[in-house]
Amino acid sequence: MSTHESADQAGTPQHGTAHSAASAAPHYSAAFGSTSLPGSQPVSAQEYDAVLRRLSAAEATRDNMSRQIRGAGEKNRKLVEAITSMRYQVERLRASLSQNVMPPLNSAIVLAVHEGQTMTYEQVADDKTPAEIDTYLDVQVSGRMMRIPVSPLIDLSTLTPGMTVLLNDKTEAVLALDTEPFGDVVTVREVLDEQRVLVDTSSGAQQVARVAGSLDIEQLRTGDAVTLDTRTRMLTSQVPASRSQELVLEEIPDVTYEQIGGLGAQIEQIRDAVELPYLHPEIFERYHLAPPKGILLYGPPGNGKTMIAKAVANSLAARAAALNPGSATRGYFLNIKGPELLDKFVGETERQIRDIFVAAREKAEAGHPVVVFFDEMESLFRMRGSGRSSDIETTIVPQLLAEIDGVESLQNVIVIGATNREDLIDAAVMRPGRLDLKIRINRPDAAGAAEIFSLYLTEDLPLDAAEVAAAGSTRAALTAMIAAAAGQLYARTPSTAYAVATVDSSMVVGSGASANLSTHTLYRGDFASGAVIRNIVDRAKKAAIKEQLQALTAGANAAGVGIGTRHLLEAVRAEFEDQVDLPPLPDIEDALTVAGVRGRLVSVEPPR
Repeated sequence: MSTHESADQAGTPQHGTAHSAASAAPHYSAAFGSTSLPGSQPVSAQEYDAVLRRLSAAEATRDNMSRQIRGAGEKNRKLVEAITSMRYQVERLRASLSQNVMPPLNSAIVLAVHEGQTMTYEQVADDKTPAEIDTYLDVQVSGRMMRIPVSPLIDLSTLTPGMTVLLNDKTEAVLALDTEPFGDVVTVREVLDEQRVLVDTSSGAQQVARVAGSLDIEQLRTGDAVTLDTRTRMLTSQVPASRSQELVLEEIPDVTYEQIGGLGAQIEQIRDAVELPYLHPEIFERYHLAPPKGILLYGPPGNGKTMIAKAVANSLAARAAALNPGSATRGYFLNIKGPELLDKFVGETERQIRDIFVAAREKAEAGHPVVVFFDEMESLFRMRGSGRSSDIETTIVPQLLAEIDGVESLQNVIVIGATNREDLIDAAVMRPGRLDLKIRINRPDAAGAAEIFSLYLTEDLPLDAAEVAAAGSTRAALTAMIAAAAGQLYARTPSTAYAVATVDSSMVVGSGASANLSTHTLYRGDFASGAVIRNIVDRAKKAAIKEQLQALTAGANAAGVGIGTRHLLEAVRAEFEDQVDLPPLPDIEDALTVAGVRGRLVSVEPPR
């Protein structure tokens, strides 16, 4: 080792800093031109200097990151302290606000909602007040109109007129409730605009009412029933169905003309009157012939008046669908139950009749044929001034006449009435131009009864095997059974006599004139009807079922047991002889009229 090298080693510490190593590097470079690290390849002075510079930059970066970490930690500590302080303040605010909604609280009904804005200098210059600019509610409290502020606890977008809000001691709305769907039931008469509706009250007076936000004014129609809050004169909800709508059956009946027996002439007559004007309106217009507005079906009960009306509606619906294939055109059958339509409150029955015709016109204007059927028509439209009932008909009858003869057209609407006592209906209803066509539905004769029997006695029923074998076929057996039953029903023998009527046929009674009394015997066939024939068939079926069950109980072969002639004949006998009471006087008078007997009925006795 040289003297210079020993001196450098003596003056330089073995573990010096990077700076001292860097300053000593030139000396190494100048003395030797290159150097090497123990266990490594020799490096040049330039490479050694680059390594030292990178090491110095890394040290500086580490010191900078250490300072940033210490600064971020301090900021995090301050942020945690701020969040903790804010949380405490929020909890205090929450507790303070919760005290504002603690009972007792007053209630108010919202009339209007005003979502305001922050006041500007221009508004202040225009002498605007915060009550005009800020968010507020117009409410009614105990009958008084007030303008109140809204708490931040309430979502303003959920508030609508008609809702109930709760007020704290500072008269501030702090809690919103729902709209109360309670109140007086009134009827919509006319929708005036987006906020006002003209309604008819139960007392007959008219009122203009507001519309609550919970009620869709676009869905309201004339005649709809709604609830009225009398405190605010606001309509709050729609009643699902009015009483008049409950009395209306809009579904199309499934009854067809083929299901009605013994009334071929009457069916043809009513089809000509109802269906032809609908199918060929251009021909009727060419002949200047207006279709009938109404049809009256009258006659004794149980002979198919209601079935004919249902068949008319069914046929019209089928014709409408055939004329407009692929469209939504259909028929409607409005079945008005007369006795249930009567209401003890003055004007309610008239209002319901008006609502029914409003509904009929709405559907007819859309191209749908509509049948308005009044069953038991005499219960609604009795003769005025007859003294047979109260004075309610003095307003009900004019209401019907106004609907039929009124200014509003009844195109595509046909009114059909059914009654057992046409003599009780007011003459104004019966005149031409209202009920144009009057069809009497008579009791069936023997041929008509056989046709009705064939509707209920069909080949798919279990028949007596012996009778089928004797007749040769099921159809022949049924024909023989029906002939026997109809013959027994319409036999005019002493055993089939049903009532004896005494009639005074003299033209003048009293004033010394002698009475011209005559006796007439009425038989079972004089009181036969479609309903009676159906009862006879049902009795026969029950007897056959009972006989089959008895055979099964006794262990005998019940395969050949079925309806036989003996069951039908016994059913005919039981249908009349098991009835102790005589037929009602209107039925007896009708049977005498059909038989051509005129006069005053004096007495009715059972046959001897």
